[in-house]
Order: sequence, then structure tokens, then C-alpha cells
Amino acid sequence: MPEKVYVTYNQVHKLCRASAEKILKEFRPNLMIAIGGGGYVPARILRSFLKLPGEPNIPIQAIGLSLYESLGKDDPEEKPGTKVTRTQWLDLSSLEMANLIGKNVLIVDEVDDTRTTLEYAVRELEKDVQLAQKNLGREGEKTTFYIFVLHNKDKSKKGKLPDEMMQSGRYHAAVTTGDVWICYPWEATDIDEHDALAKEHPLI
Repeated sequence: MPEKVYVTYNQVHKLCRASAEKILKEFRPNLMIAIGGGGYVPARILRSFLKLPGEPNIPIQAIGLSLYESLGKDDPEEKPGTKVTRTQWLDLSSLEMANLIGKNVLIVDEVDDTRTTLEYAVRELEKDVQLAQKNLGREGEKTTFYIFVLHNKDKSKKGKLPDEMMQSGRYHAAVTTGDVWICYPWEATDIDEHDALAKEHPLI
């Protein structure tokens, strides 16, 4: 059983603020895609820090991917699954997909554990954008993806991100950790207890 550590909303807020400065220097996103459910809160916080004076808020779209599965009703822990399941996706025929064409798209999730979910998200989004470009006659407009996660676990990864993405620095983790079980505040049912546990078992 990996060590359990706890992260607070305050810590997430500060990690997003520090990371936004780096992202703006390197990427300037036009649109964000949050991977649910862990990417929703950091994406919304990050948006406040990515907004430039005089410019509109960056739109946030959402996709739902599930890789974790419950160990059973008597055990609240989860374990990594082996197959990614789509629970929500962008409609290829809609404006959602057309709006990705020619944009800098920031993909946001809370943690890079096995990298399987991120690999799936990037591969499938790239594939769908290429199809939308072909259908709309917009092949010349380049869509560029950049990944942001709060935490990257320093471990052997099952998934693989495109070499060009990694080599060009279009991946940013606010913190790299050991292989620990990270408990996020949006998973807590008692936030006061969660914050107390964060003081006893902090993520260093």
C-alpha cells in the first residue's frame, strides 16, 4: 500500500499560480480541456491566472476518462485500471471540435500516474482534430497541445506521450513526487478532517 499524502485547496491554488507564469511564457493557450473529474478544479483556478488584461477568459471544455476502478464496497481505495473508458467526449460534428482547429490547447489533469489516461487523451484528440480539419477543409491550420498536471509521479510509465511534445517542452508538472497515494481536497467528504490530515501527512 503506497503512502497516503494530502493536498489542500490552498496548495493547489499556489501551484496553479506558479505554473501559469511558466505556461504563459511558453505557450499562451487559447482553449483548455479539463480531464474529469480531477482536472476540473485546477483548470478553473488556472484560468484566473492565465487571463491576460483586456482579453476574454479562456474557454474550458471537458472530457471524461476513467482509468481507476474501485476495489470493492468495503474498501474506499482505488487502483489503476488497465483500460481507459470514455465517460464524456467532444462531439466531432459540433462546434466544440471545430473550435480546436488552429488553437493552442491546454490539457489539464490533476496527476500523471501511469500516463495511460494522458496518452489516450492526446492521441484521440489529435486524431479527432485531424478528421475535423479534413471534413472542414482546414488542414493548413495547426492545433498544438500542451499538458499541465499538478503532480507527476516519478515512476515507470505505461503510457507514452508524443516525442515531439516532450522534446519541445509542452508538458509541465507543478510538482514531481514519489509513488505515493495523493488525496485531493475535492475527493474529501469532510474538508476540515482533510486539512488536518494534510498537516500530519503533507506532500513534500
